[in-house]
Amino acid sequence: MHYKNFTAYQHGTEPAVGVLLTNLGTPDAPTKEALKPYLKEFLEDPRVVEPPPARWLWKLILNGIILNTRPAKSAEAYQEVWGHYGDGSPLLDIGNKQLEAVKQKVSQHFQGRVEFALGMRYGNPSIPDALKSLQERHVQKLVVLPMYPQYAGATTASTFDAVTNELRQWRWVPEFRFIKSYHKHPGYIKALANSIREHQAEHGEPDLLVMSYHGIPQRYYNNGDPYACECRATSRLVAEELGLGEDDYLVSFQSLFGKEEWIKPYTDATLKSLPAKGVKHVQVICPGFSADCLETIEEIDQENREYFEEAGGEQYSYIPALNFRDDHTDMLSELVLQHTQGWPERDGFDAEAAKKERAIQAQRAQEVEQSLLDQFGEEIIYPQGKKHLG
Repeated sequence: MHYKNFTAYQHGTEPAVGVLLTNLGTPDAPTKEALKPYLKEFLEDPRVVEPPPARWLWKLILNGIILNTRPAKSAEAYQEVWGHYGDGSPLLDIGNKQLEAVKQKVSQHFQGRVEFALGMRYGNPSIPDALKSLQERHVQKLVVLPMYPQYAGATTASTFDAVTNELRQWRWVPEFRFIKSYHKHPGYIKALANSIREHQAEHGEPDLLVMSYHGIPQRYYNNGDPYACECRATSRLVAEELGLGEDDYLVSFQSLFGKEEWIKPYTDATLKSLPAKGVKHVQVICPGFSADCLETIEEIDQENREYFEEAGGEQYSYIPALNFRDDHTDMLSELVLQHTQGWPERDGFDAEAAKKERAIQAQRAQEVEQSLLDQFGEEIIYPQGKKHLG
């Protein structure tokens, strides 16, 4: 294997702590041509679609059927949401705003150098490219925050795979911390509750609050994935924070794919059934999404709204994701700070003493080089070329 390193080690270089925020990803454009490679990367991930023992069968279905039909349909959906929060993909636009807010808040607590990057599991900016940019900024300690509140193999573990697959190719790997989930974090629960209170202050209290999460296949749950349990724990804590009773809210799961059974109840079927039960006013929130995207804007705020109204529902509103709200980015920043405790760049860091030590290291390196010149007078080969010492 060829191990990656962008330059020869330079004594005296100030090291940095790196903060990598990640999310699921987005196509480069809302077009069939852009969707095909994006969906291929997504659906070829064995964490997302755990294939049958005959893996060749899934590849045949994917490449022969799905990638020849689904990109055009998905492109139409992306065209509906493109530019919803800025100039392009909502997930990327919001992600950049979240990154900037976290950068401003976390940097205040560091006396040493701290660098930030955003990486997407699928599409661009990719996780490998984001990590490379941190490597080029001399990051020697790294904390990774996947923006998935609840752990799932298809999201959080897949992100871990992408990060570690890149790092295992580095010649000099950084000290590494990975934030697995934050589904019960008090700041996260309070931010969700605040967003619901603010929405209801404007739109009134509904007959029912629906908390909808992205689904996973039932067999993933049966095989030990804790995702559904963490979703229900989040909902219970939000309900407690709001003082809701058991009949005031329900948990459901959306975004089904394929023909196998997924965890239930399904959001679309639930919303279709509610008006017949006397529920005429619903509000829907998606606590598993840290940023609005296709699954919240198009699927929940548009498609599922139609299901509810066509079934006889009278009032329907979607409560936006936390996105770049201050209380949300405060919580994300707190997570980063909690997971960087003990690193000297944060705690008791003497910037002037560190600068002097780097100067000493650089001087000693020059003395060693000069000694080699005096003794051997020969060429020393560096990755970027040859330096003649004779």
